[in-house]
Amino acid sequence: MTGQAWLIVAFTVVAVALLAAAFGRAILHALGYELAPIAPARTPHEELRGAMADLQREDSVVKQDRDRVGGLLDLHELEVSDVMVHRLNMRSVNADDAPEAVVREILQSPHTRMPLWRGSLDNIVGVLHAKDLLRALNDVGNDFAKVDIMKIASKPWFVPDTTSLQDQLNAFLRRKAHFAIVVDEYGEVEGLVTLEDIIEEIVGEIADEHDVDIQGVKQEADGSVVVDGTVPIRDLNRALDWNLPDDEATTIAGLVIHEARSIPEEKQAFTFYGKRFTVLKRDKNRLASVRIRPAVEG
Repeated sequence: MTGQAWLIVAFTVVAVALLAAAFGRAILHALGYELAPIAPARTPHEELRGAMADLQREDSVVKQDRDRVGGLLDLHELEVSDVMVHRLNMRSVNADDAPEAVVREILQSPHTRMPLWRGSLDNIVGVLHAKDLLRALNDVGNDFAKVDIMKIASKPWFVPDTTSLQDQLNAFLRRKAHFAIVVDEYGEVEGLVTLEDIIEEIVGEIADEHDVDIQGVKQEADGSVVVDGTVPIRDLNRALDWNLPDDEATTIAGLVIHEARSIPEEKQAFTFYGKRFTVLKRDKNRLASVRIRPAVEG
């Protein structure tokens, strides 16, 4: 039986069990009986997680299907800060630059939408869609200097970094939007989140012909893995089928710093969660590169 068939069986079993329990309680209630709760009832999410755990133990579900169901169930537990593009990696354009420079920057970008700022990155004043830019260029005979950037830019949408992915997904669908700027409690820009970022939490990485390969994870011949410090823990877990915790840190660098209780120096090594982490490169207070290998047993 295929992994997908097992998923259908698991969902069906859970649904039948819940319906049968509800039907039994209704009959007893009609006869004047009440069932005293022995233990808190498991939520539908917990029932599905339990079914997936059973299938995983039995090796009855393929990794891709397990990841997709797990990603779907995790949406209400994760926040946009867990999947956003951090401001350090966020491409943006100074709206006060000459129109020619802004147009060239956007046309050379692999992204469809680009945030515009004035004064500092914390002052996002608009978001420019490449399709709107192309229409504007057509209207002025492709004369870059005649394009009014702010006139064709849309108003930025700011969302709190603590918004759950489930709520953000619903908001994207409700507003028919694809792009939002993530801010912290002080209104400072932390990054950006897109509809694609959330969908990728369910189905995995979505690549197209315009995507740029990012050298974030490199497997070495000796079995170790060299990882950029900014690589999200969840992405690494999904790619390598690891189980590193992501409740206290979002990135690999954050995990090492959290466990070390300090900012390690280059060549320092630490062992935790069954792995050996060695700092390869440090850029000021940022861990730029980390080597990870299985911890030596015994």
